[in-house]
Amino acid sequence: MQPTSVRPKVIIVGGGFAGIAAAKGLAGAPVDVLLIDRLNHSLFQPLLYQVATSALGPSHIAQPIRHILRRAKNVSVHWDEVTGIDRSARRIHTLSGQQLPFDFLVIATGATHSYFGRDDWAKHAPGLKSIEDAFVLRGRILGAFERAEMQPIGPERDAQLEFVIVGAGPTGVELAGALAELARHSLARDFRSVSSHCAKIKLVEAGPRILPNFNEKLAKAAHRSLEQLGVDILTGSRVTEIEAGRVRLGDREVASETVIWAAGVKASPAARWLDVEPDQVGRVPVDKHLRIAEDQRIFVIGDTAAHRPEGSERPLPGVAPVAKQMGSHVAKVIKATVLGRPDPAPFRYRQWGNLATIGRNKAIADFGRVRFSGFPAWAIWSLVHVALLSGTLSRASVVLSWVWSYLTWERGARIILSAAEPAQEKETNA
Repeated sequence: MQPTSVRPKVIIVGGGFAGIAAAKGLAGAPVDVLLIDRLNHSLFQPLLYQVATSALGPSHIAQPIRHILRRAKNVSVHWDEVTGIDRSARRIHTLSGQQLPFDFLVIATGATHSYFGRDDWAKHAPGLKSIEDAFVLRGRILGAFERAEMQPIGPERDAQLEFVIVGAGPTGVELAGALAELARHSLARDFRSVSSHCAKIKLVEAGPRILPNFNEKLAKAAHRSLEQLGVDILTGSRVTEIEAGRVRLGDREVASETVIWAAGVKASPAARWLDVEPDQVGRVPVDKHLRIAEDQRIFVIGDTAAHRPEGSERPLPGVAPVAKQMGSHVAKVIKATVLGRPDPAPFRYRQWGNLATIGRNKAIADFGRVRFSGFPAWAIWSLVHVALLSGTLSRASVVLSWVWSYLTWERGARIILSAAEPAQEKETNA
């Protein structure tokens, strides 16, 4: 396509890692870009668990999308929600009633929780994908300690202080470590009848080991570190039922008022919008340039895309580095098309390594041939996550919060919002 006096219109749906990377890659290109998101902010999800466990506040890990893209003069932002796509007419439909035309469409709508067909579990076992989710979990976690403080020793009090995390991938592992430290150090000094060892934290995994996508030796190191923090790890344990106040693991029943879901995700409804056949978790199959087979001007990236590298049987994982590299690649393809140049080389994910933190001074790092754990891995994890944050102010505030917490064991965001209180939820849902 040769440049014309009418600039091509690019619509990006989603302001997460992938969508922001695509928009930044198109900054200054001879196209007009419109980014649409139902939220006005972009969220750094890898640190969301720290909001849920009171280590950070939401402003530390969320930035307004307009602020992030303020220097990209050819990029506009709409606070809206996509409800459908008309491929033949090349238009998208939004919740506000708009019908917006496009020449190129980039879908980066991410993923949400998957309860494997048991969506009724969601109200008893919330997941962690948004700031709202983090507020709800923080309220349940802190509220459990508050209610336990008022109750006599017995089964009801024990259930308040029994925390069950379902799923032992990176999110579950990091959440378990942070929750253990919160219970044993930050909160224990503030209560009179709840001691540092009253809280019981169970990490439940259906598979044979935690962190299945990590090297087995590193996963064992993480396992040991969690056990040193007092986390009870239950591998080979499949959840069969979740109800108010209890979880059933096969034939075993656990009384718990706080269950957290970290076991699975499903893609957004992009496949339905595009009228294409998704994979088993709802992701859209894409080609070597992250385009759908039915339309070479429509791209799907991030957690919404099912991209299988050549020679691999599994799609790329839904992690931040994959999403960011996909967004950058799509921008290159669109610019090449608009300028009449050949396509760049096919998309190839460059994996620099995997990191996961278990708690204070404890983490694991997998850089292929080089693998290690302990304090060096924790230091690298901290540096990488600070570097990936958007904005100098966010980086500085996170570093200051971490240093203060490291020196004092204190958590600065221990606030329960009334909307997160269980009593309020029951009243609203009645």
